[in-house]
Amino acid sequence: MADLARLGAFSDRLGRIASMIRGSRDAVAFTGAGISTDSGIPDFRGRQGLWKRFDPRMATRSFMLEDPRAFWEFYAMRFEALAGAEPNPGHRALARLEGEGLLAAVITQNIDGLHAKAGSRRVIELHGNIMTSRCDDCGSVRPTEECARLVRERGEVPRCVCGGLIRPSVVLFEEPVGMFEAALRIAQESDLCLAVGSSLTVYPAAAIPEAVKAAGGKLIIVNADPTPLDQRADLVVRDGASPVLAGVVRALGLGEV
Repeated sequence: MADLARLGAFSDRLGRIASMIRGSRDAVAFTGAGISTDSGIPDFRGRQGLWKRFDPRMATRSFMLEDPRAFWEFYAMRFEALAGAEPNPGHRALARLEGEGLLAAVITQNIDGLHAKAGSRRVIELHGNIMTSRCDDCGSVRPTEECARLVRERGEVPRCVCGGLIRPSVVLFEEPVGMFEAALRIAQESDLCLAVGSSLTVYPAAAIPEAVKAAGGKLIIVNADPTPLDQRADLVVRDGASPVLAGVVRALGLGEV
């Protein structure tokens, strides 16, 4: 009976999310690392998170400049972990919602490119995309795959023809979030934010769901662990991204993803 009760409560929550999305004028999704865990990509602050195994300082600009070889060894490892990943039902569900005109955009903290790979068209990558790298001096771009191969096979730090350090096209700690203003404008025009798989502790990114609430919109949080915004949310679902989002798509009568 307890299992049936939990299943019923879960179904009710999916129905509430579906109803809120149907009733919204301009919904936006805000995603974090938790949406990609079902694609085999570890999150950052969970029990098996990346920062439990590595020092977060390795993702800082100062570390890149102090020890570019160790910095690139870390990012070559990260690239190889992300490059083979495929979108999961959570990513595909958001793409389906956008395709049906029920979602205006996806604003993501993730650098894995899986939202676009799943078919989402309007994706704001707040922290960049690891699949490309650029010169820190002149800005010229090249595939990160080439850089990772250079590090792995030759032990060399990737350098540009201008002499500058090549680095992944991601936002490092200590660097500004270049896409934040564009994302903030979208949030301020939205009446519903579906925050999925984010601890909502990393700023300025976490200000996006707050901006939707501040503008009078509603906030749904789907995350396996508690977040600082739970008390302000209109609905909190403490579960994984894939089962919830796939269930919402079914509840909306849009089939399987």
